[in-house]
This record gives sequence, C-alpha cells and structure tokens, in this order.
Amino acid sequence: MKIFRRKRHRCRACGRQFNERTGTTLNRLQLPTDVVFLIVLWRLRLKLSLRDLAEILLLRGLVFSHEAVREWEVKLAPLLTEALRKRRKGQIGRSWYVDETYLKVAGAWQYLYRAIDTDGNLVDIYLSATRNQAAAEAFFRSAVDVTGVIPETITTDKHAGYPPALEEVFGDDVEHRTSKFKNNHLEQDHRGVKGRTHPMRGFQTHISAHRFCRAHDVVRNFLRPATKRKQHVPAARRRAIHVQRVAALRDLLVVA
Repeated sequence: MKIFRRKRHRCRACGRQFNERTGTTLNRLQLPTDVVFLIVLWRLRLKLSLRDLAEILLLRGLVFSHEAVREWEVKLAPLLTEALRKRRKGQIGRSWYVDETYLKVAGAWQYLYRAIDTDGNLVDIYLSATRNQAAAEAFFRSAVDVTGVIPETITTDKHAGYPPALEEVFGDDVEHRTSKFKNNHLEQDHRGVKGRTHPMRGFQTHISAHRFCRAHDVVRNFLRPATKRKQHVPAARRRAIHVQRVAALRDLLVVA
C-alpha cells in the first residue's frame, strides 16, 4: 500500500508529535481522508464489489487490497450511520408505512423491517432472523428511539404479529391500518436496498448484514434530493444537492 505522509506537529508542552488525525477514528489509516471516505461511500452506494473498488483506485496509483476496503467499511460505516440517525430526531412525519423484505444471510433468508413516512423519508430499518411479534416490537421501539416521534397512524400488511406488537409498544395511541395497496410506495422503496445487496450474493453474518443495510439506507435517504414523494427536482438542482450533501457526509466522518 502506498503511504501518504501527513504534516506533523510537535506539542510545545510535552514534545509529542501529532498530525491532524491524531486521536480521531481516522488515525493510523494509510490513505488521505478524502480517498477513504469516497471508497466507503462508493461501497455503500454503488453496485461495486470490494475487488472492483481496489481495481478502480489502482488505476489512479493507489495500491490497497480488497480486505482493506472491508476493514474501512466495518470501521467507518457505523460512524456515518449513527451521525445520520441523530439528524433524523424529530424530523419524521407521524404517518408510517411498515413492511419487510428479504435478505440471504449465511445461506438462510432473514427479514429486513423497513418504514418510511408519507413523504418517503426513512424512519428506520431492523434486520431480524424471525418474522413475529417480538421482531415487530423490537423494530417499533428502535424506530421511536431514533426518531423521537410517536406516530399517529401505522400502515402494515395483515401479518398476525403486527397488532399485538403495536398494542404492546403504543397501546391505543396509534391507529393501525392494514392494506396491501397503501404500502405500494414502500414496496417500491425496497428496490434501493434490494438492488444494492443483490450483486453481493448474500452476507456471511447477521452483524455484517445489519451494519451494511442500515448504513446503505441512511446514506441513501440523506442523499435523496426530493422532500416529498414524486416531487420533480431539476437535474441541475439534483447535482448541486448531491455535491453539498456528500461534502456534509465527509465532514460528519472527520469530526466523528
């Protein structure tokens, strides 16, 4: 791996040397911050394998292994996830649409619970090995914790685990609606995570699957240019928003 030298400073009080990344999560990484950030972002957003990313940067003279990409994802993706989850506090609508999709983990199918609000904003995601009342309860508690919002209405399919889970978590404070048609826009929204994870041909562990899917979804939601469903955003405006928000993501990682 090519080593990049960073400007070093010396503390006048103790004489110890340091650089701009000393004491941060990015300390001891061998590549510049911008490069590592882009690699992790591309890993989450684009349909590229670990080896694809290593080959792309090799053409620019940066030499590292695909395992290095995996290590950077493990280390940095959760930092982006937690920073973006904090930004959703109080920013979500009170009408939620909840559904599950499927992912293959260690050769077995698991259930990815996802919810969005009326405007299409991500509420939360939760990966479970089971599809039952306990999993639904865990998802709802996680969603309330991250958003700080108690919904007024929740729309689900007719799975038997939802009514008792809603009763346990919300009591009578939430109106529960069941309709396979009202959740169509959420079914369409599943395409984002399904399209990204399909080329990966499954995950080896529950932890890695949950980490990747959560990071992918929160970053995708943050980069989303529209503020409402089916809202038209001109191409020039889309590009400007994308550049601004990618820069904001990088800043979040630097201060993490």
